[in-house]
Amino acid sequence: MDPNIEEHLQLKAFEGKFDVKDFIGSVSERLITQSKSDAGPFDPKPFIRTFEEAVDRLIKVRKDVQARTEQLERTVRTAEREYSKKMADLNKGFEAVGNSFSGMEARMNEVGRTAIRIGEQLESVHLERQRAQAAYDLIDYYNQFSRDDTSKLDALKKEGREGRRQVAVILRRLSTVAKEVDLPTAEKTREAIDKYCEKFEKDMLYLFDRCYRKGDPKMMHHCAQTLLDFNGGASCVQVYVNQHDFFINRIRETTTSNDTILWQALPEPDSIPPKTESGLLELFAEIRTTVGQEAQIVQAVFPNPPYVMQVFLQRIFAQSIQQYVEQLLNKAATYSDLAYLRILQLVHLQTSLLVEDLKSYELPSVTPRSPVDAAEFRRSMLAAPSASGAAAATTASLSSMLEGVMEELFVPYTEGQRYLEKESRSLGELYSSHLANFTRYHEKSHKGPSSMFNRMMNQLSAAASDTSTAGGLTSSSAQAAASAFMRFRGITAEKKQEPPTEEPLREEDGQLSIEVAEKMLKWHAEAIGRCVELTPNNDVPKHTFALLRVLAEAIGSAYIETALETALARLEAADPKAEPNLQLLSVLRSVDLICHLWQQYVNIALFPLASSSVTVRREMVVFNNQTISRIEGTANTFMQRITDSVVSWLSAQLAKQKKNDFKPRNDDLRTSNTEPCVACCEMLEKVCEAAKQNLSGKNLEVFLTEVGNAFHCLLLEHLRKFPVNATGGIVLVKDLKAYQDIIDTFSIPALHERFEFIRQLGNIFLLGPDILKSFITDSYLGRIDTALLRPYLAQRSDWGQFGSGFNDEGEDTVSGLPESKGLKGRLGVGRLSMMMKDLEGLRLGEGMTMNMPSIPSGFTGSFSLSARAFGAALP
Repeated sequence: MDPNIEEHLQLKAFEGKFDVKDFIGSVSERLITQSKSDAGPFDPKPFIRTFEEAVDRLIKVRKDVQARTEQLERTVRTAEREYSKKMADLNKGFEAVGNSFSGMEARMNEVGRTAIRIGEQLESVHLERQRAQAAYDLIDYYNQFSRDDTSKLDALKKEGREGRRQVAVILRRLSTVAKEVDLPTAEKTREAIDKYCEKFEKDMLYLFDRCYRKGDPKMMHHCAQTLLDFNGGASCVQVYVNQHDFFINRIRETTTSNDTILWQALPEPDSIPPKTESGLLELFAEIRTTVGQEAQIVQAVFPNPPYVMQVFLQRIFAQSIQQYVEQLLNKAATYSDLAYLRILQLVHLQTSLLVEDLKSYELPSVTPRSPVDAAEFRRSMLAAPSASGAAAATTASLSSMLEGVMEELFVPYTEGQRYLEKESRSLGELYSSHLANFTRYHEKSHKGPSSMFNRMMNQLSAAASDTSTAGGLTSSSAQAAASAFMRFRGITAEKKQEPPTEEPLREEDGQLSIEVAEKMLKWHAEAIGRCVELTPNNDVPKHTFALLRVLAEAIGSAYIETALETALARLEAADPKAEPNLQLLSVLRSVDLICHLWQQYVNIALFPLASSSVTVRREMVVFNNQTISRIEGTANTFMQRITDSVVSWLSAQLAKQKKNDFKPRNDDLRTSNTEPCVACCEMLEKVCEAAKQNLSGKNLEVFLTEVGNAFHCLLLEHLRKFPVNATGGIVLVKDLKAYQDIIDTFSIPALHERFEFIRQLGNIFLLGPDILKSFITDSYLGRIDTALLRPYLAQRSDWGQFGSGFNDEGEDTVSGLPESKGLKGRLGVGRLSMMMKDLEGLRLGEGMTMNMPSIPSGFTGSFSLSARAFGAALP
């Protein structure tokens, strides 16, 4: 066999990855090359012999591998049996060891319990011995005091630190015993003990003060620990705090900083509220530095550092911070309520940051004891709580204490309704000042006893005197909301009494302005921010509601409704014969924009603040929707009046139509529209332009629809009054086409249908009698009962010649035409026919005259403020 093939049949060739195709290719590669080089037909014999030999060799290799595998399996089975046997022996050994340890542990536990019992008995005996020894010593010291002999205590006190601490414990116990002894000489002994205790405390305080001045923390710690064992150490803490440089050497100025820019900007509502004040920053920076230093000293000197740190911080808040805050607020109050509120918010914000920083100085409440047994000390403290009341006062954490002192710091300014009343008064003053010219401008139009301002005052007075809950507010909250605008009215009245040196009013002063509304909302948002900052969380919803009332009275009643009522008054006072002033429609555009802005603010900023109180939130939504509905009602009245004035003016122009305008002579053919038509078209064009400039959406559609429908009714009545000949029909159709074209600019589909009918109605004056019947049947007029068309057909100059062909049932009996079913029976009474019947009924109703058409009795649409949907969608 070829050595190359021999190599592929070795066992190592089958290790790893093996591919049958590669193996056959490598074995037959040389044979294939040789077969290609030989001439003649293909000879398979070399291939057969080679593969037969390869197969024999592979069978032999497989047998060898199988034999080796069987031998290895036998070896593995033998090793497994030996391993299992060894593991079983080891498990037995481990179990024996475990049992041995368990027995040993049980014996050790038994010995331990016995030792514990013995230790407890020894401790009990030791405590009894200590108690007996302490009782003996106390009786001995008591007897010595009864004999005025204090030499033993004096000698013990001179033994150094440990002696003084023992004297402190003995004196504390003697004070307790002296209060319980009831003997004839007990009073004298008690006085002697109290006198000695007082002298001992003074000596220790003097030593503490001297060490404090020398800067000896070890001796200070000894004195503090001794006084803690003696009476709780409160006097030592007071000496330390009272003698601190922060309260003695650094006496603060009695005046606040003279930051001119700050104090000039504070009363200005358009300025950004200040975030810092230089004097307050300096004070708080010094407090942070001092507390950081004192935390280390207190922890090193005093055995009860948390209590000392709390006393030190309480003194800082009660003295330094409170004094400076009072100075700031008193100074701010001389400027304005707004300056006062801004300073109050500034101080609250900075103090909150200071408190958060000071909370990091929470010290571990570990109180090292003297060598006296701790259990005995606790029992003695329970027996005499007055001796350790100060030391036991450290149960509250530093964080709780800081939150408490901060709350106490601001209670005088936020307690009850103080803050809300001042905030409401501030808003009222700002709004009254901002709307002063606006108010003076419009007040001239409201001088009667039933004016809008008097009605507002009556409502506010009633709200202020109401003792029940009003809209989720207590009576005091309602009074706060009402008093702001009572003051608003008072300032306005004062302005009226001023000498005539006021600046002259301009037309712009009385117009609604988005900029003015934005300022009012901006100021209100600032007030709401202060409310959230300064008001407890539980009171935020009702205080937000109170401020919402102030805003609603200002921007709703005093601003928007005032402008609407003035515009309404101008409409009512205008000459009914004069052309309507469509510029007044601009007030509706401003009302819509301002209300949209206002309601966006209410929904985004105010309603979420009341989410914690379902009741208050619901009442806020109801109040807000009622306010908007009231404004919509005033706007509806205004749109009704302006619609009536437009329709009245159109009616007056149509009344100027000459009797023979549509019955001219044949040679007098007009090439232009009649004068009433031109006047009406000009007015309708102005109405469309003014409406599209000042109204939008549904409001625009409703207003133009009302005007178009009313004008349609006027035209229907107008066409019944004038005779029309063949030449005049052309003039009439021109007029009607002009009316239709101008109404089409309204872009109202319903009006297009109505005025198409009017145009078709005009065509009946152009057609000859022979085709009139078919025209009526095939056009819009086919949907009208023929009886309703008779008054218009009767105006044809040739009606007498063929009019008898239209009988009362609407059947066609004109000579020369075949009999047919009446139009009414064939087509039915359509919508236009019903409209014609309604018009006929109105025309013949009570109080109607033939000269004055029926005008709709009221503005049938409803003016809708786009922003109201926000409030209505809320729960």
